[in-house]
Amino acid sequence: MNEAASVEVVMRKALDILKSELSREEYLTYLEAITPKIGDATRELRGKTKALGLKTVLKEARKFQAERA
Repeated sequence: MNEAASVEVVMRKALDILKSELSREEYLTYLEAITPKIGDATRELRGKTKALGLKTVLKEARKFQAERA
């Protein structure tokens, strides 16, 4: 599998996981955050989340949902 296809597959899987774990509003907020805008918001988001692994993100999302319930 070439790198471009691999990135596309990984991004699709990640978005599917986030979609299943986040509320509709949270998912849309996330998509807004990663969508390139004037300036480079995507680079800023990558910098802020660089140290976070997927397990950490899911753990925090579940914790957030539990607190809201």
